[in-house]
Amino acid sequence: MVKKLGVTEITETEKSKMAAPTKFENFLKILQNEALLLDWMAWVMIATSFIVIILLLFVSAPYGRYTATGNKYLTLLKVPVKVAWFLQELPSFTVPLGLVIFTESTQFKNLSNKILITMFLLHYSQRALLFPFLIRGGKPTPFLPFFLAFVFCAYNGYMQGRMLTQFQVYSDTYFTDLNVCIGVAMFIMGMSINLHSDHVLRNLRAPGETGYKIPRGGMFEYVSGANFFGEILEWSGFALACLNLQAAAFALFTFCNLVPRAYSHHQWYLQKFEDYPKQRKAVIPYIL
Repeated sequence: MVKKLGVTEITETEKSKMAAPTKFENFLKILQNEALLLDWMAWVMIATSFIVIILLLFVSAPYGRYTATGNKYLTLLKVPVKVAWFLQELPSFTVPLGLVIFTESTQFKNLSNKILITMFLLHYSQRALLFPFLIRGGKPTPFLPFFLAFVFCAYNGYMQGRMLTQFQVYSDTYFTDLNVCIGVAMFIMGMSINLHSDHVLRNLRAPGETGYKIPRGGMFEYVSGANFFGEILEWSGFALACLNLQAAAFALFTFCNLVPRAYSHHQWYLQKFEDYPKQRKAVIPYIL
């Protein structure tokens, strides 16, 4: 600060310090700029993906066949398996659908946006409204993984839905581009594999039977986690078709979440069944 003839003047350095926004002010700006917020949400998901894959390489998520191996405090409170699947997956369907119906959705007028958001809704309509009620038996889901799945589906449902309905701009001819054609084909193939694999797993046991059996047929001839492979392929295709950060973040998270799960399944099968096919990989045919 400099004084001249009784007048106090502020130096340029002091001006710059006074003008510099605080971290909290920067955070508020992000919240006010929804497009920037969606990018930050994607980056958070990407960072979380690497944390998840590191954790799951050492600890199996405590649900399904691994419930008994989880920490007793983490598995103390449980949710019936059908209720858990229905409630945890529902936000991925209702949130994007609500954005389409109840918000301005300026980009939803574009055919490409309509097709891409419909692909997302198609998957989760099956996952939330049909899949849970086809489950036969099944162990109750511990509350923690159920709650985390619910939060993730709400988070991702908003991020994908809002990006495709309001901010992602595509040309009128975008859906004829090669990346979209390949991506949609991957999505359809992945969803088909996922649905068929779920059908195989549901029908391994006859009514009244208990215990585990070796799944056979379809992609199970190549990998132990055929349902996981289908879902990874599905969302990788979705990301290729969308070509945005949000879809890429979701595809990466899917990979990082499901690959360790498939590897745990593969090791479990090898230990439990002496006649388990040795040529099968864990999740990616001929590779992993």
